[in-house]
Amino acid sequence: MQKPDSLIFDMDGTLWDAVDTYANSWNLVFEKMSIQRVIGRDDLMQLMGMEGKKLTKVLMPNFDEDRAQGIYMDVNETRRQILPTSGGIMYDGVTEGIKQLATKYKIFILSNCAVGIIPLFISWAKIEDDITDSIAYGQNNMPKHHNMQLLIDKHHLKHPVYIGDTNGDAEQTRMAGIPFIFVTYGFGKTDDYALKFDDFKSLTKYYMSL
Repeated sequence: MQKPDSLIFDMDGTLWDAVDTYANSWNLVFEKMSIQRVIGRDDLMQLMGMEGKKLTKVLMPNFDEDRAQGIYMDVNETRRQILPTSGGIMYDGVTEGIKQLATKYKIFILSNCAVGIIPLFISWAKIEDDITDSIAYGQNNMPKHHNMQLLIDKHHLKHPVYIGDTNGDAEQTRMAGIPFIFVTYGFGKTDDYALKFDDFKSLTKYYMSL
């Protein structure tokens, strides 16, 4: 595998854990709409990384598509409102590691989240000066492999890698034709990777040593 010129990171399960805040955003909307449903952390853990349209079908199977989509948009707006104060838990070594890696590589974030969530994460992590660009599923409702290609084309990347935590990430990265780097501490499992790391500090050390 060639030395990369850029590192494209997944967000949830790779850089931080904001599942409790995400669950709260669902529950606030359900409460407001008098929907007798409570979403727990475990409910969302199995769905992390899933595209929005698929997510709504799993969480709201009894609602027609338009109503489910409307609720989902309300959830995302609520999420944008509460994230700046509720935030999430940064994985050990991420903030310092991103700052180090940005001195050597172009750093990107690509996530299957709604519009506006990645900037809130970047602000929470205080890494505004370290991220070259980002793209979210909510910007175009396209799968990750498509959005990887958009970043590659826009920034003329020669040897990017995608770093994520689920088998879905591995599959999408393979479709994009670039190496997948697996972090084992996140939300998923896979055997399909070029490299794996058990913590962010070892990932940082490896890429800083190349």
